[in-house]
Amino acid sequence: MTTITVLKLNHEGKELTRYTGDLLSQTPTSICIQAVFQRPRADLGVVVFETGDRMIEWFYTDRWYNVFEVQEGDSGRLRGWYCNVTRPAIIEGQTVKADDLEVDVFVAPDGTITLLDEQEFEALPLSDKERMVVFTAIQAIRQRVTSRDVPFDKIR
Repeated sequence: MTTITVLKLNHEGKELTRYTGDLLSQTPTSICIQAVFQRPRADLGVVVFETGDRMIEWFYTDRWYNVFEVQEGDSGRLRGWYCNVTRPAIIEGQTVKADDLEVDVFVAPDGTITLLDEQEFEALPLSDKERMVVFTAIQAIRQRVTSRDVPFDKIR
């Protein structure tokens, strides 16, 4: 299986974190990988990530977000989808880079949508144009959830 390295960058393009996953599929505008959450337990309020959780991650070169399907490590139970609003991903060879823009969208297994980190997003020095694109990306995620488009086709 092909190993993919993911670099999460801040809004200035500086590396925040790096990890690897296994390639599941790829198209000209997207890549899907499987990774295991290796960091310590993270309680985000609406969801808890545990060490060993399985993540199915979609990165897009033509969308301003990525989507992580979070599954409980031991049981495989769906915890939900964590969507990072980012600049479009850069996929080069076996590396994926994405500039995180702070605001996130969590989609619970029942389809409930929660917007996260709005204050952190507001503090970023982004242009009005980029801010509008971010709001459009959030609306696109909401629409995909409502339509039950992949990967949100598992909503109960």
